[in-house]
Amino acid sequence: MFNVYKPSVVKYALNLWPPFWGAGIKIVSISDDFRTVKVRLKLRWWNKNANRTQYGGSIFSLTDPMYSLMLMGILGQQYFIWDKQASINFIQPGDSDLTADFVISEQCIEAIKLATQHGDKYFPSFTVNVLNNKGELVSQVQRTLYVRKKPEYRNHLDVEEQTTE
Repeated sequence: MFNVYKPSVVKYALNLWPPFWGAGIKIVSISDDFRTVKVRLKLRWWNKNANRTQYGGSIFSLTDPMYSLMLMGILGQQYFIWDKQASINFIQPGDSDLTADFVISEQCIEAIKLATQHGDKYFPSFTVNVLNNKGELVSQVQRTLYVRKKPEYRNHLDVEEQTTE
């Protein structure tokens, strides 16, 4: 089967996706293993708020699908992966282009695999910092995901193990 879920394809598709394109959000890079993503939000006249700084909704949107899409690329089609919850803390106005670097560690991936191997739900949390062009913190976003292995891929306990519990 032909796999279209490749970093270059995901980057291209997201950069053409109307919600991102219209907000001035651009995927700058996606690593070959999906473990790092760099995103930029340009300050344009149409995404400024009444104070002439970055619109908060655009800043929040900048972070929306990243961790779930990264995990889809890392874990593959064996898992259900959804954004479950998010919150944002605005630290200072975004008066320039903004960037965010998303990273998923090997330890996090191993924890997800271990926690979900028998079909359990797992809710990993991630924090991403959104920085201005001076490298200063503009906002901090917390995202919690829902991850669960699809039924056909779950490692079920042996019958012997089940009877001893």
